[in-house]
Amino acid sequence: MIIDLTHPIRDGLPVYPGDLQTQLARSAEFSRDGYNNHLLTINMHSGTHIDGHMHMTDCTEYLNGYPLSTFIGEGCLLDVRGAGVIGYKPEYEQLVREGQIVILYTGHGDLFRDPAYFADFPVLTPELAELLIRKKIKMVGMDTPSPDRYPFEIHRLLFGRRIPIIENLTNLSALLPLSRFEVTALPLNIDADSSIARVIARTL
Repeated sequence: MIIDLTHPIRDGLPVYPGDLQTQLARSAEFSRDGYNNHLLTINMHSGTHIDGHMHMTDCTEYLNGYPLSTFIGEGCLLDVRGAGVIGYKPEYEQLVREGQIVILYTGHGDLFRDPAYFADFPVLTPELAELLIRKKIKMVGMDTPSPDRYPFEIHRLLFGRRIPIIENLTNLSALLPLSRFEVTALPLNIDADSSIARVIARTL
């Protein structure tokens, strides 16, 4: 079974406050031009996307410089619904294993098209980030717009170990019944700090 964890890209896709709006328009029509075409103008941090460490560090390594193996791995789901602050728990020592892609299911993704989605979302504690670093995970993903707020300490902790962050995931409830699953989160092959992405889970 394959589960899509990606928000569709559509005209007017919700964006982080201050970012440019997403525009998707038909630039050619079959009835008029003999073919169809579309033009997309999008910020790399719109919708479901992956932040690379260039996003908030003084470096020149684009996200497509990461090994492709970074973006595919066994998934680990942490059900953290109801937590305004997502902290360390001793049981995570056994749940999270080296080389996994850790997915945080907060339930906040249900508000994706509500203005509150970007205003009041759960955040990670440094203690949890340090666990993820110590476990040498490949990536961490969540159904929120960010793992933190200004001054973005969690971003910087993870980026210091070159751990990408998947933001704005959806449909994470479909992962709850699964005992094992693999995550594939492929960014575009693009020279940029971050990238919109197609993220899927596959049962193992």
